[in-house]
Amino acid sequence: MRCANALELSADFECAGQIVEGDCIEALRGLPSGSADLVFADPPYNLQLGGDLLRPNNTRVDGVNHAWDRFDDFESYDRFTRLWLQECRRVLKPDGALWVIGTYHNIFRLGAALQDLGFWLMNDIVWLKTNPMPNFKGTRFTNAHETLIWAARDKSSRPTFNYDSLKAFNDDLQMRSDWLIPICSGQERLRDDGGRKAHPTQKPEALLMRVLLATTKPGDLVVDPFFGTGTTGAAAKALGRRYIGIERDPDYVAAARARIAAVRPCDTGSIAPIVSKRAEPRVPFGMVLELGMLRPGDVLFDAKARIEAQVMADASLLWQGTRGSIHAVGAKAQGRAACNGWTYWHFNEPRSGLAPIDILRAEVRRTLHPARYRA
Repeated sequence: MRCANALELSADFECAGQIVEGDCIEALRGLPSGSADLVFADPPYNLQLGGDLLRPNNTRVDGVNHAWDRFDDFESYDRFTRLWLQECRRVLKPDGALWVIGTYHNIFRLGAALQDLGFWLMNDIVWLKTNPMPNFKGTRFTNAHETLIWAARDKSSRPTFNYDSLKAFNDDLQMRSDWLIPICSGQERLRDDGGRKAHPTQKPEALLMRVLLATTKPGDLVVDPFFGTGTTGAAAKALGRRYIGIERDPDYVAAARARIAAVRPCDTGSIAPIVSKRAEPRVPFGMVLELGMLRPGDVLFDAKARIEAQVMADASLLWQGTRGSIHAVGAKAQGRAACNGWTYWHFNEPRSGLAPIDILRAEVRRTLHPARYRA
């Protein structure tokens, strides 16, 4: 099924994964409140160009000089910005979030509008371009980056953040707020029948892939009010996310539809993010005993088998007259204020010797939640 407009979309919301052709504000008004998990927006830059930009050889730079990027003044741009941001905030779920990208021409106005409207800023990301366009006139620094703002719907929101997946992506280092990604070029750059860029500000799919990997889950709904030639939709389809794109230019819509139709989705088993330790179901140590993985009277050790504690029937530990939880006794034994007992205490595993009791906690989780931890 293909949704022709926002009214149809509002009436049959299950057709998410579609493009709405029309004005972004009117189309957003047709979407149900609290329905989107994420909004990604690449709004007009309002570049305020005064004429053509020429290279040193007098050839014209194929830049942004389209009508959709022209506003009478800052007041009209700000008014437009607040209108579409208000609708995006309404469309977001309570724990939803928004990404917006811009240059020095507009990103500071966008940031002020976000804060004025009640969004809660999470991070700003600097997209460092490995191959930026030179400054041909030699009058300014080469503009080699764009800025993205990641903002929660409000201060109390708890937006998705796949920290552990991003850390794995980055070779076990925390993902930083400076992302080195090439601009869209080569075969990825869409061209019209005349060989010209189909869209002057087409973003690289790698950028959108990282945004979606970082802040969405499979099946989440992503709304893009400035869909252009469909980079958000292409990334969403590949990663098993649903999308709704809004675009008023019929040529861009046609290019986006053809592009997304050719995208091959990733296998569903390969797109789930790593489950964060903080998001995993809580397991009390007593359940290890209830499931017979340890028994009262068993002895636990530190990693070097120098400290021993006895397991009691109520799931407490006894060490040198001190009795308490695995965490409290572990802290006492080390002379520390706190301790993660799951990783500190070890048991005699028949096949491999000393092993942390955390592997027993993992087994409890697999037993209680088999669908969640199925390989």
